[in-house]
Amino acid sequence: MFSMTPRLNGMFEWKTVSGPSVFFAASQSYKIPHMSQSRVPKRLPPHPQMTNSSETTLVPPPPLQDPHVDEFQMSSKPANSHLALQMDFVPVDASLIIAPAAESSGSSSHLEKIPARSRTKFSQFSFGSNVTEPVAHVSLSRRPTKMVKKDIVLTDGHFIVETPMGPEYMTSVHYKEDSEFTTLRYTAVTAGADQFPHYHSLRQKQLERKTKIAIVCTMYNEDEVLFSKTISAVMDNIAYLCSLNRGGWNSDSWKEVVVVIVADGVDPLNHRTRDVLSAMGCFMDGLPRTTVNKSSVQAHLFEFTTQIRIDINMVPTFTDSRKVFPMQTIFLLKQNNAKKINSHRWFFNSICSILNPDVCILIDIGTKPTKQSFYHLYRAFQRNSRVAGACGEIATELGSFGVNLINPIVAVQNFEYKMSNILDKPLESMLGYITVLPGAFSAYRYEALLGQPLDMYFKGEALHAATIVGKPNVSESNMYLAEDRILCFELVMKKNSKYILKYVKSAKAETDVPTELHDLIKQRRRWFNGSFFASTYSVMNFHRIFSSGHGLIRMSLLLFETAYNCVNLILSWFSIASIYICFYFMFNIVGTSALIACSQAVQDASGLDPFYPFGGPVSGTMKATYICAVIAMILASLGNKPDTIKEIIILISSLFAFMMSFLMVLVGWTVYLDVIQIPNTVHNASTFWHYIIHKPNFRDLSISLLSTYIMYFLSSILYMDPWHPFTCLIQYVLMIPSFVNILMVYAFCNIHDISWGTKGQEQSSHAAKVTSSTNEKGQEVVSTEVPAPDFYNELDKLRDLAAEKAQKKEVKRDKKNKTSEDHFKSYRTYVVMWWLLSNLILIFFLTNSWVVMKMSVPGAPNPYLVVLLWSMVGMTGVRFIGSMLFLIQWFFERATDRIL
Repeated sequence: MFSMTPRLNGMFEWKTVSGPSVFFAASQSYKIPHMSQSRVPKRLPPHPQMTNSSETTLVPPPPLQDPHVDEFQMSSKPANSHLALQMDFVPVDASLIIAPAAESSGSSSHLEKIPARSRTKFSQFSFGSNVTEPVAHVSLSRRPTKMVKKDIVLTDGHFIVETPMGPEYMTSVHYKEDSEFTTLRYTAVTAGADQFPHYHSLRQKQLERKTKIAIVCTMYNEDEVLFSKTISAVMDNIAYLCSLNRGGWNSDSWKEVVVVIVADGVDPLNHRTRDVLSAMGCFMDGLPRTTVNKSSVQAHLFEFTTQIRIDINMVPTFTDSRKVFPMQTIFLLKQNNAKKINSHRWFFNSICSILNPDVCILIDIGTKPTKQSFYHLYRAFQRNSRVAGACGEIATELGSFGVNLINPIVAVQNFEYKMSNILDKPLESMLGYITVLPGAFSAYRYEALLGQPLDMYFKGEALHAATIVGKPNVSESNMYLAEDRILCFELVMKKNSKYILKYVKSAKAETDVPTELHDLIKQRRRWFNGSFFASTYSVMNFHRIFSSGHGLIRMSLLLFETAYNCVNLILSWFSIASIYICFYFMFNIVGTSALIACSQAVQDASGLDPFYPFGGPVSGTMKATYICAVIAMILASLGNKPDTIKEIIILISSLFAFMMSFLMVLVGWTVYLDVIQIPNTVHNASTFWHYIIHKPNFRDLSISLLSTYIMYFLSSILYMDPWHPFTCLIQYVLMIPSFVNILMVYAFCNIHDISWGTKGQEQSSHAAKVTSSTNEKGQEVVSTEVPAPDFYNELDKLRDLAAEKAQKKEVKRDKKNKTSEDHFKSYRTYVVMWWLLSNLILIFFLTNSWVVMKMSVPGAPNPYLVVLLWSMVGMTGVRFIGSMLFLIQWFFERATDRIL
């Protein structure tokens, strides 16, 4: 006798090839082959295991005898004339009725066909030629997890359960023999991250496998689309490694790659993402426990080698020999939310301590690496044993045909990311020290991390803890908002190690970026404050270069980079004054000829002033508006979240963009006036060069513009990525004042806020508790309920997720972590005060008429503007040279790889 678990709402109609239809509760909405009506009882008898017992046990039915169907097939290749459908046989209440429905010779008119799943190798969904089309799936309320009573023997006092996946899963996958494919292992971890290796082991260790690459995917409350985007891309990378058949990679290389998914807290975990994990076989509702013998569970560890790839449309694809390979998966669900740095502690100090991988790759859920990225990152470590860390190109997600670039906020970030990957990262890579390997997509040599680098990296966890008391070091707390910068510095400066960091151009990953200005401000608040204090830390500790073991040439390069970063810090500190002074002199319209000659002012006269006869009012209005906008932004930044003042921020940003457009008009006008004044005697390059040498105004301005914007275009073309200057440069230029006067002002005015915007660490859970007893054999035994295999239910959830995808709502994390609030705010006050005063003093001196007259020589440009323009030329030139040297090195490495 067989039975099937009912859905909570509704019934399905299943038609036979010939004969009456039957309505009954089932876990799938599909038609089955012919079955005699006499074989279908009107009422199910009580299940034998439920008589006089409250326990539930899974008992498979005896095979059915039918003239057309000898038995329900379990093969992955069903016969052509029958549906191979593995049903989940579970006990049900005897009152469940399977009643015959009215006969019908045709299909119901309201039923629709299920769309074909072109890439799903799910044999249970295959239909033969004699079977009618399946009815449409109707989204129903999800049934609760089926639980069975089971006695669990504790393993050395630890609650470890191995739950079989069930036959309906096994008939769909390629590998079916070993337990890593057939059972999900759950461990209730009561030890902390640092003590985990002393009490627990992992399947890879027990199977004596060598781990080349360990990948950690950190997540908080990301939805199922972001999760599937990242994990499916990770599986594509594993498939690429298995398809190489060179360089130590082959079809069994999936055994050398372990993927660790770390979720930061039980409560924040998105329930849709949890459903996707369940469908992959990496999670099962009903397994987590809160305590084991009164010891609190710190994390829930699920181990499984999954053979399912689920794409962003929630369509599963199963293992075959070409497209999908198994993925050794460890899902670590932390009981409490303790921030990303704590997730990395679990990965490095717990998992990697056991696996001992060659290379660790860090990815944030939501980031999508291209399918060859892991290979190119790993090759960087293979080529040079001194490479301690590497990163690839982080690119913005532009959408189909670049549709996301319509949003100017996305366009600005796209330009930033592109130029950083073309000019900044290559230069730092050639010097040997990349100031930041992005935590969203980077790789490290595990051996290099051990010792002081990881110790310093995890120091930030204590600084950001809610339990900190007294007067914490505010600069250190802000510095650890960019803890990946600290890790990079510690790796390069590790004593007597000679480690360097590498940029890998061939490795690329897409990530979603903020699409609204107030979200961008929240992100850049952490970035600006973290990078400023981390850069200060690296400059102040430059002496460690001499104990790092590097050779004389490398030490010289690192000292040069330190000086370069120091100049950047100074310019960053005075950026609010520098950009205003540029506005001031470009919008400066005066009446006296002497002051015009000294201050590069525009004379209010026809042919000289583009706004004549309104030059004076335009100049005064622009200056006043600029100052008022800065003051308004400072006031709005004190004590307000960007979400609450987003209308003010948009208004101020629009004003700055408007004024920047006027500034560009004035710059163009100035260049035009200089060009039309070129005498006829200038007719070749030699005479032109001689002319501009004696025309400092034209010389400084033209060289500065050429060195910046022409190099943007030229370097982009040489890197074979030429489109962003054409699509994003204008938006970027208009946004330049806002970067300083909005993003930086808000960051410095909120220097007291060291939160990541995550929830507090203390959370509640309603999972079961475990208390053991000793049996007759002296073993610690727990009698508890564990979930029964029900893979059909997980596939139902996937279909529900696909249907709900259009209606999904993003969950934002927006709570503040307040610690030592008074001390942090007083520190903020002093920093902002000195920052503004120093900038205001510089503005006062450089815009004061008497000072300008004393500093300048009539006919010569303003000395400060000369320094500013030529420092821009010098720094851009350094970036361009480093970029070109890196490009040559990259071509050589690519050619070597092709030969090998």
